[in-house]
Amino acid sequence: QVQLVESGGGLVQAGGSLRLSCAASGRTFSLYVMGWFRQAPGKEREFVAAISWNRVTTWYADSVTGRFTISRDNTKNTVYLQMNSLKPEDTAVYYCAADRDLGRLRAAPVPAPEYWGQGTQVTVSS
Repeated sequence: QVQLVESGGGLVQAGGSLRLSCAASGRTFSLYVMGWFRQAPGKEREFVAAISWNRVTTWYADSVTGRFTISRDNTKNTVYLQMNSLKPEDTAVYYCAADRDLGRLRAAPVPAPEYWGQGTQVTVSS
């Protein structure tokens, strides 16, 4: 069982930055591919970024490429999402996800990954 707890959300002006953190419980964190998703009001949850268990490979949605950076620290059981040059359209609830199956995590939210966090709100004002 893995529990994911996100933090770091908040209100920021357009052009600003935020860093989200996702702390995972359990001793097998390093076995999981980790990802970030987001859901804006009235929209479906969408993929944002993912990182392999060994930090070698990362994936990004086109909409955030060049602005967001995903990283992880397996010694701290934590994955991060550094968000720069934020735009009002980045406003959403951001969710952390974990899965041992890369394909399933990249296909999420359908099917759902093994674990979701509870989400953290990010609001970007214009």
